[in-house]
This record gives sequence, C-alpha cells and structure tokens, in this order.
Amino acid sequence: IMLHSTLALSLLLIAVTSNLAMAIKKEKRAPQTLSRGWGDEITWVQTYEEGLYQAKKSNKPLMVIHHLEDCQYCQALKKAFAENEEIQEMAQNNFIMLNLMHETTDKNLSPDGQYVPRIMFVDPSLTVRADITGRYSNRLYTYEPQDMTFLIENMKKALRLIQTEL
Repeated sequence: IMLHSTLALSLLLIAVTSNLAMAIKKEKRAPQTLSRGWGDEITWVQTYEEGLYQAKKSNKPLMVIHHLEDCQYCQALKKAFAENEEIQEMAQNNFIMLNLMHETTDKNLSPDGQYVPRIMFVDPSLTVRADITGRYSNRLYTYEPQDMTFLIENMKKALRLIQTEL
C-alpha cells in the first residue's frame, strides 16, 4: 500500500511539475506571438487603437509595420529588421511598436495603397506622418533589407519631429 501511494504521489508531482513548466514556458513566450519574428525583445502592442493610445500617453511615436506571412519581401525585411541592433534598440526604447497582418480602418495608413511590406509612423498627436517615406516612388512606405540605414534615419526623423513640433 505504501508503494502504491508513493507511486501515485510521484505521478501527481510529475503531472503538476510538467504543467507548471508548460505554464512558465507559455508565459515567457507571450511577447513572441505579437513580435511575429520582428524582434522578441521589443514590447509590441496588439492593435492600432492600443498603439495610438500608448503613443499619446507616452509621447512616443507609433511605428506600424504592415506585412504578410507568405510575402517573401516581408520575410526578407523582417530578417534584416530583427538582426539590426540599432533598430531593435530604438524600437524597444523610443517607439510604440505594432506589426499588423491586416489593414486598419484608418485610411491615412494607406495613402498610396495597401501593399506590404509597409512601414509608417504616427506621432503622439496621432498624425500619420505621410512625410516620412522610404526610397521608392512607386511604393512610398516600403523598405528593402538593404534599406536599414535609411529606416534608422527615418526613425530618428520621427523622433526629431515630435521634439520640434510638440
């Protein structure tokens, strides 16, 4: 009888421990579902509305990345973005960050169409910055993996604009 209860107890302990381990693992992985590979150290907001609210509250610009899972240009951009330390650090410290796989109802976020990848900035006064564009005239807000230096400049520009305008 003693053996039987010891066995039952250890089985129970194993079950509890593995559940706990799974819960801990789940908790640690939470931000990654929102990061979708764009940077796991970055705190991502879940929705555009939440992004606007946080931008206004924190006086930081909101950076919105539109992308799709099965778009090879998005995948390439995501890799360059995630591997760039300066971008990751600025995104973590100076911006409210959102990556979206669907369009928002805010037409200001698609001034020249609903293509992906597309990166736009919204300042804390909730103005979409149509003046912060990428290098391509046919898709104003698109960036390619080799454009990370240019994106860094645009991130700095977004930060400068809020200092001069507010």
